[in-house]
Amino acid sequence: MIYWEQMNARPTPTGPAKLLHLHWPLLLLLCAVCATGFLMLYSVAGGELDRWAQPQMTRFALGLFVLFVVAMIHVDFWKKIAPIAYLGGLALLVAVEFVGAVGMGAQRWIDIGPLRLQPSEVMKVSLVMMLAAYYSWLPPEKVSRPFWVAIPLALIALPTLLVLKQPDLGTSILLVAGGCVVMFLAGVSWWYWGPAIAGAVGTVWAVMASKGTEWQILKDYQYRRIDTFLDPSLDPMGAGYHITQATIALGAGGVSGRGFMQGTQSRLNFLPEKHTDFIFTSLAEQFGLIGGLTLLGLYTAIILFCLLSAFQNRDRFGALMTGGLTATFFFFFAVNMAMVMGLAPVVGVPLPLVSYGGSAMLVLLGAFGLIQSAHVHRPRGALR
Repeated sequence: MIYWEQMNARPTPTGPAKLLHLHWPLLLLLCAVCATGFLMLYSVAGGELDRWAQPQMTRFALGLFVLFVVAMIHVDFWKKIAPIAYLGGLALLVAVEFVGAVGMGAQRWIDIGPLRLQPSEVMKVSLVMMLAAYYSWLPPEKVSRPFWVAIPLALIALPTLLVLKQPDLGTSILLVAGGCVVMFLAGVSWWYWGPAIAGAVGTVWAVMASKGTEWQILKDYQYRRIDTFLDPSLDPMGAGYHITQATIALGAGGVSGRGFMQGTQSRLNFLPEKHTDFIFTSLAEQFGLIGGLTLLGLYTAIILFCLLSAFQNRDRFGALMTGGLTATFFFFFAVNMAMVMGLAPVVGVPLPLVSYGGSAMLVLLGAFGLIQSAHVHRPRGALR
């Protein structure tokens, strides 16, 4: 649980002095992960800078600017506009149903001029902001009362159902996971989590039991992904092709890898989605176990720095928002890595800050801008 009160707090920094209070180690780690992404996008494009790496660098520059702007704005502002951000995210998800662009069999994007925006990415952040604002307003003694628990559950369910309809199972999982973490950190009683786990198990049973019936819950291709996860050899040239080729690439890398731009699976185009969802397998093929663990180490350091900032923050909204966004980021890369290593079904979740993609890059850096804003403007003083 995260709940602090401030006492005799010193003023937070103002003006240019805010730059000195940024979490610079965290920022350097983010740059290191993004640089890894540029390197891999250059590699999987066969040494072509303009194909994927250059556009990603441009998005990173824009995202870094967004991060600094968001970080310099007082965290109280983000608290005030959290409901607007949430409602705006919902409106965008509804708009996808009517004017959304279709790609790879899913309707998930909205074209805004030259930018193709994925509203579900925005909702990952705005949902956490909304829940953090809700619990910063709610008195602690009401946190575990049924009525006040039902409200955040509804806030989580609305966008999750809209995203499931697109369909996008991976992002739906991230929304639920991030929202539940905020509820847990806010202090919702342990008595709710037992039934919640039982409900999750029941949902999995219902999903599997509904297969082939009139009330089938998931799409046919999603069931094929589950079957393939359980036994990729069922359809090695069809539904199991992705995970089969990913497994070959991972194994081919060994301990130290084949070498930069020497990965045959990606260079000869055996590896599907090599610049998006399966870019980690290309990294592992080229740089081996050492390269994979290095990237995982960078991610772990980011998580630890963010969690430390959250638990040191005496502002309830800032602490909960930081904790929720950190959890969302963790689930983001954990699901992707588990997916490409055959430890989880393929659900279409890219590797954060490494995979090619505009919406994810901009939204993630904006989210880290919010974490920086909470860090810079945190109350400074003794605890009571």
